[in-house]
Amino acid sequence: MISPRIDKLLKNVDSDYASVIVAAKRARQINSYYHSLGEGTFDEFPPPMVETRSKNYLTIAMEEVAQGKLKYQYR
Repeated sequence: MISPRIDKLLKNVDSDYASVIVAAKRARQINSYYHSLGEGTFDEFPPPMVETRSKNYLTIAMEEVAQGKLKYQYR
């Protein structure tokens, strides 16, 4: 089961495809952030912007999209 639901994601992005792309890119950034913690480099990747119990990076990214912390804009 996907959490948060897709209809909550679509309030902040314009299509299902865009929500997948935005969440996947942000999940990679969150993954890089956690892997860089031991190296002392914090400027390159921002930390998660939501409080969550989940350890899954994709779920964290989708929660950020659902809460409006990430904005998507098509050029």
